[in-house]
Parts: sequence; C-alpha cells; structure tokens
Amino acid sequence: MKMKKLLALALCLCMVLALTACGEKEATYKLGMGIAVSMDSSAENNAQVDATVAAVVTDVNGKIVACRLDVAQNKMNVADGAVDTAKTFQTKMELGSDYGMAGNPYSSDNNGDGKVLEWNEQAKAFESYVVGKTAEEIEAMTTQDANGHQISTDEALLSAGCTIQINDFKTAVVKACRDEQGMEFKAGKDFTLGVAAKTTAAESTAATADQDGVVKMYTDFAAAVMVNGKIVAALNDAIQPNITIGTKGEIVDTAFKATKRELKEEYGMSGSAYASDNNGDGKVLEWYEQSAAFSKYAVGKTADEIANMKTQEAEGHVISADEALLSAGCTIQISSICATVAQAANNAR
Repeated sequence: MKMKKLLALALCLCMVLALTACGEKEATYKLGMGIAVSMDSSAENNAQVDATVAAVVTDVNGKIVACRLDVAQNKMNVADGAVDTAKTFQTKMELGSDYGMAGNPYSSDNNGDGKVLEWNEQAKAFESYVVGKTAEEIEAMTTQDANGHQISTDEALLSAGCTIQINDFKTAVVKACRDEQGMEFKAGKDFTLGVAAKTTAAESTAATADQDGVVKMYTDFAAAVMVNGKIVAALNDAIQPNITIGTKGEIVDTAFKATKRELKEEYGMSGSAYASDNNGDGKVLEWYEQSAAFSKYAVGKTADEIANMKTQEAEGHVISADEALLSAGCTIQISSICATVAQAANNAR
C-alpha cells in the first residue's frame, strides 16, 4: 500500500515537473519597430519634428505580446533665422512628469473622470491596451474629436486614462507589427522590451542674407528585447528631416520622405561615389543592410558591451574596430547607433 502511494506521489511529481517544463518552453516571437513623423507643428520662429516610435513583439499569430512607445518631440527656436547646433533633446518618456501634462490647465479631461494623467502614463495605458491585438485590430480602432484631437472611442482605453490623440500611436504600432525587416527570436515569457531615441542638431545651418538656413534635427531610434541582461533581438533606424528657414524665422519648406530603413536602396549609400569601403572588401552595403548587420551583432551582448564597443576613425567617421562587425559589412559611423541601442536595452521593462 505504501509502495502504491509512493508511486502515485512520484507520478504526480513528474506531471508537475512536466507541466512546469512546458510552461517554460521557448516560443518564437518577432520584434518590429515603426516610426511616424510629422512636421505639421512647425511655424514662424519654431522648427518642430514630432517622431512617434513604437517597438512591438508579436507572436506567431501576429498578436502583440509587448509594446513600447515614445515620442521625440524636437523643437528649435529659429527667430531671425538662428539655429542652435548644440541643443540637446529629451523624449517625452524621458521627461516623465516634467513633460507637464498632468495638472496643466490647458490639458483636457477628455474622459470626464476629473483628472488628466501625465503623458508617459497615458502612453503606457495604450501599450497595455494593444496587447493581444493584431495590426488589423489596431488599424481599425475608431477615434472621435475632442478639443481638436483625435482620441479613442473605446471606453476601456479612455477609462484607463489614455485620452490623448492616438493617430500617430496607431500608425507607429501598425508599422511595427508589419515591419518586414523585423527580427525573429526565441524566448520564454520572461523577456523585457525597451525603446530609445537620440537626437542631434549638429548639422543645422543658420539663415543668411544670401542663403536659407536648414534645421536638421536628426534622430536615431532603437529597440531591444532583453533576457537575463542580454540582448536577444535588436533593431535600429534613423530619420533625417530637413526644415528650411528664412532670416525672419519663417518656415520656407519641410522635407521628409521615410526612415533610412524604409528607404532601403533609395537611400543611395551602395554605389555612391561618396561612400567609403571601410573594410576593404570592394563593396559598400546599403544603409538598411548595415543597420541589420549591427542589430545581429548586438544579439548576446549587454547594454554596457554595446555602449563601450571599441571604435576607430576612418575618413572622418567613427566606425567599429571589431573585425566581426566590419566583415559583416557594417562600416558606417556607429557612435549614435551604439548609444541608442544601449539605451533601449537599459530602458527595457
């Protein structure tokens, strides 16, 4: 009798262990990133680029299992045609409560609950809301006008406190879900996801009596999936929007077509007479291909290892000193890419 009980207990233990093992089984996921860019808020004396970035992880059925959002809302005062090439920028998520939406008398209580959450809290509510949904379901989300902004009509999202304009959220998330250059990875359920954006205006030029100025607030973006402190999937992209200004601070023109990854061969790095063959293999890959090579290289590394990669100078550019990355065809300047990917890894939650 005792033997039978012991056998029964042993069988139960085996079943529990088997179920636990099944629960910990790795699954296949895909990391995607999407960016929505607008310069519509640019006006006299103010050059502005609003770039919404979404990083999503989808399962084999195309359903979102994790989402991260941020906005690089880059502004520059261009009164009298002047520019600030040393200007620094913070994303809305980085600003946190300093963004100043909560408690602002100009913020609208669009769900009538008597309060307005801070931007980062509203963005996180949207991140949670899209989990379990597909690109088609996000695309089909309906909106309504509220004080000139297109907010959700879904009571669940409004009740969660997300009452801000969501058009760009939708666009960026759908793009991320359908990212044809996304990266597949295998993991259990214990992974985290991060996104980051870093902007510089160093290449901007002031307007003169002879020539218009150009505000170049260029931004690098990155997404990273982390398991036990190491990257298991990563992506990076960049935008180069140009805002032409006159000597009175007027906006003369705005120009932006697509991100560097989206442009693919149209970016024109491969075969360009100005592109350098920095690894001596007789060819130069297109930017999106070099970006993909960097993302693959980042897998298995920590945020610190990416941030502290050894580099070297090549024809005025800071490129990798690692033969493995150079041999993979990534010979572009990587300073900002390294910093942004490392930041995305550190931002993972």
